[in-house]
Amino acid sequence: MSHPLRLIAGPCVIESRDLVLQIADQVGELCQRLGIDYVFKASFDKANRSSGRAFRGPGAEEGLAILQEVRERFALPVLTDIHESHQAATAAQVVDVLQIPAYLCRQTDLLQAAAAAVAGNSKCVNVKKGQFLAPWDMAQVVAKLAEFGLEPSSGRLWLTERGSCFGYNTLVVDYRSLPQLQAHGCPVIFDATHAVQQPGGLGSSSGGQREFVAPLARAAVAVGVDGLFLEVHPDPDQALSDGPNMVPLHRLEALLRQLLSLREAIAGGVAVSSL
Repeated sequence: MSHPLRLIAGPCVIESRDLVLQIADQVGELCQRLGIDYVFKASFDKANRSSGRAFRGPGAEEGLAILQEVRERFALPVLTDIHESHQAATAAQVVDVLQIPAYLCRQTDLLQAAAAAVAGNSKCVNVKKGQFLAPWDMAQVVAKLAEFGLEPSSGRLWLTERGSCFGYNTLVVDYRSLPQLQAHGCPVIFDATHAVQQPGGLGSSSGGQREFVAPLARAAVAVGVDGLFLEVHPDPDQALSDGPNMVPLHRLEALLRQLLSLREAIAGGVAVSSL
C-alpha cells in the first residue's frame, strides 16, 4: 500500500453547475490535506434510471462543459459515465476517466469505443462489475479491452466492485471478490455507496441504506482495495439521483480519516495473503 488511497467521489448526476463546483472545491481541498489521490465524479446523463420521469442530467454538451470547468479550475482529474459508443470519443476530450456502468459492462461495442478513446494518451477506463456477474466473469471484460489495446498492465484499466444481486431490490458484497478482481491485474475500486443501494426499492426510484456505507468501506480497506468510490452531496435527501445511499458532505472528512487510519494500520501489520 505504498501508493496513496484513490478516491472517486462526487454527486451521482450533474444537478447544477453551482453544486458541482461546490462539491469539487470542498472534496478537492479535503483530499489535498489528507494526501488522497482524488478523482471528481459526476454524470452528464443517467440513462438507466428506474423511471422514465426521473431526472437524467443536463446532457453531454452542457455537462461536459461543466466537467471541463471543474478540471481547469481545481486541477482535478474528472470521471464520467458513458452509455453509448458514440459518447466515448467526445467525453474523452474532456474527462480523464471514462466509466462503463455496471449494467453495460459486457457491451462489446461500448468497451471497444472506450478503449479507442483512450488509446495513445494517459486517460483511463473504469469498468463497474455488473451486479449479475461473478468476479471471475470480469476476466472476459478485461480480455476484450486487452484485445482492443487497453492492457491491464498499463494501470489505466480499473475495475469497480459494487455488490451483487441478492433476491429482489437488494445487493450484497462478497469481499472475496476484491482480491479475485485484483488477480485480473487491474487496480480495484470499491463502490461503497452503490453497494448499499436498493435498486428500484422505492418503486419509481432506488432506495438505499447509507448507514452501512462506513462499515462496508472499512471492510474494503481492510481487505486491501486500491481505491474507493463514494457518492457525496451536501443534502442527500434532496439529491435528484441516488440520495438514499449518498454520504452527506459534512461527514466525509471523518469517514476518510478513519479509513486512512485503518489503511495505515493494515499496512504496518503482518501480511496474511499467503495463509
